[in-house]
Amino acid sequence: MTQKLALLGFGVVGQGLAEIILNKAESLRNETGFEAKVVAISDFIKGSIYHPEGLDIKTALKLVKETGKLDDYPESPGLIRGWDALTTIRESNADTILEATFTDVKTGQPAIDHCKAAFENGKNVVMSNKGPVALAYQELAQLAKENNVRWGFEGTVMSGTPALRMPLTCLAGNEVTEIRGILNGTTNYILTKMEEGLAYEDALAEAQSLGYAEADPTSDVEGYDARYKIVILSNTVMNAPLKVDDVDCKGITAITLEDIEKAKAEGKKWKLLARARKEGDRVIATIAPEMVEITDPLASITGATNAVTFDCDLAGPITLAGAGAGRIETGYSLLIDLINIHRGQI
Repeated sequence: MTQKLALLGFGVVGQGLAEIILNKAESLRNETGFEAKVVAISDFIKGSIYHPEGLDIKTALKLVKETGKLDDYPESPGLIRGWDALTTIRESNADTILEATFTDVKTGQPAIDHCKAAFENGKNVVMSNKGPVALAYQELAQLAKENNVRWGFEGTVMSGTPALRMPLTCLAGNEVTEIRGILNGTTNYILTKMEEGLAYEDALAEAQSLGYAEADPTSDVEGYDARYKIVILSNTVMNAPLKVDDVDCKGITAITLEDIEKAKAEGKKWKLLARARKEGDRVIATIAPEMVEITDPLASITGATNAVTFDCDLAGPITLAGAGAGRIETGYSLLIDLINIHRGQI
């Protein structure tokens, strides 16, 4: 059965998913049986369109690239314009809401309210927003269960690299005793450049020039971004009801070239590590720069790449590495969840 989708937010992530659905429709149908049509797009800046029989995604993408708006999307019988996000959730015939709005990571809004409205209206949610999952996981997971709908958020940790789906499916039956990861590509890029001799300020400036770091890099360099991600991993993979405030957090701003050289002399590398480890019946999580032995798989991760190691009681340590951001990569993370909803695996 074709999944009907409503996109909330039509920026980089929403357009990335739309391009994948447009370009890979035939192969997805043949290889997985997955078919989808976008019935609604609601974007605060670009505009809002809805048609119960589906939208012409090629036209929508073309208009946004050329004008930045959906205003010139052609009229047709049944087309509705101007719905906001909550109206789109409640009134559209979408089966699944793709939540890709700009969300305040400190409050999780408006995405938390979007999730609640969707679940209460019997609709699945797939998202790449970290805030709602890190801040309200227990509440939202329970609400989705009560309403017999699905909630996917693979892209919240390592974009299209399956840091959630892999341990939940491929490592099933293991007890994961510790999770260690490089969960922020910006800080790993900076530390890599410092190993090449750049001072912290110069490495940061280069990261900003390449688009890896924002003009205000605080969330990355102080470890806050990684803190949200380890909370998500702790809640989902380790089933530990950890909260953001439970995680001690220290960033990389105090690391100097002298520290980098000291680590080299000892056969080690500096990495900003997110850790969650079981201690008795508790899970303790931290974010902090650490000197990692050169033989550790995480030591070989350079540039903006992310990686995570799951310490398992049966399989031993398993390390997964890949892109942690990107237009198509994050769009793909949404597709992972959509396909797994289709398969009944979420």
